[in-house]
Amino acid sequence: MSTKKAGTRLKHFWRNIKFALKNPFTYFYILIFIVIAVATLAVFDSETKTDSGIETMFDSVWFTLVTIMAGYFDYCVSSVKGRIAALIMLALGMVLLSVITGKIASTFTESQMKYDRGLRKLRKMKGHFIICGWRPNFEKILDTVLKSNPDIMPDMVVLVNNAPSEQIEQLRSDVRFKELNYISGDFADESTLRRAYIQTAERALIICDRSKNYSNLEIDSRTVLAVQMIENINPSIYIAAELIDSKFEKHLRLAHCDEIILTQDYEHSLLATASSGQGYSNVIKSLIGDDAESGILISDIPSSFVGKTYKEYEDYLWNQGNPGGILVGLLLNTGNFHQRRKDALREAQRNPNVKDVIERLQKVKNLKSNEPRLTPDPDFVIYKNTKAILVKGKKRK
Repeated sequence: MSTKKAGTRLKHFWRNIKFALKNPFTYFYILIFIVIAVATLAVFDSETKTDSGIETMFDSVWFTLVTIMAGYFDYCVSSVKGRIAALIMLALGMVLLSVITGKIASTFTESQMKYDRGLRKLRKMKGHFIICGWRPNFEKILDTVLKSNPDIMPDMVVLVNNAPSEQIEQLRSDVRFKELNYISGDFADESTLRRAYIQTAERALIICDRSKNYSNLEIDSRTVLAVQMIENINPSIYIAAELIDSKFEKHLRLAHCDEIILTQDYEHSLLATASSGQGYSNVIKSLIGDDAESGILISDIPSSFVGKTYKEYEDYLWNQGNPGGILVGLLLNTGNFHQRRKDALREAQRNPNVKDVIERLQKVKNLKSNEPRLTPDPDFVIYKNTKAILVKGKKRK
């Protein structure tokens, strides 16, 4: 293997040499080096016979370096030959300094442009939040996401989309979104997702992509493809995806999407409830909320209540004064439920004769991820990976 690697490195080396020899600037730099070397020898040959202070080859080389890099003479040359060589060094030093400065500036400028346009690979990240897709008024979605997730800082959010560059520049000009990371590309493409470090991300949100003139069928198809790709790269990630047509819901469930948002169905239901004239839409708006401290809240349940009944937990919160809100139900099978089911299946395959593993597999086989159970029976038993559904109003100022 080491011999093969050495051979590969040697091939790369010769390939780089051939590429350099094809570049006309390579010969320009070689010519400059030769001229500087000849000028150095000329200074040494002529100035050692004068009282300029140059006595050794080291003095001549030092004189050359100072002349080229600093632009002044460390020794006062007196011979005609030495002065001509010194002027040549000074001129070449100005040229080289301009080339080097320009190259450094262009490198930094190019790097910044790539970063602004989302073409550069991000710094290595872990536990970040990825948002795939774009649509008009995207800044409102971002603002709500950040308000609803106060634990997520803007620099831990990565946007992946093909939005017009001017839209992204306008978005990042807002002080709220200045530190957001951006990757330009197709979020259903593996290389694009890896540039966003999807393999170490904690959560991903896929919204209906309107960055191009896609049909509704294309939008949902790309969403399903992206979920499958993300799940293959990072099975432990939590994925929430938005769909237009509910007929694709089955495909997302087969792809182990943890949370599915059927936007149009919600809109139709909201319109239907509003038509009753009972004020449902206002109630739903208040329940959804726009922050992390009011409306419907999902809260962890202390591990000491696992195995106890819903009534016991409800009484506990009541005795505490319901500081987090009023308990209205439970959310079952939270977290990365599909990964736990895979783990149970692998364990059952390794231990096919273990009874409790088989029973556990049967239990999770037909369960749904993030299944809400509103006002369950008082004797309903709280299992592991269950969270509380609370309702809390906004504080009056």
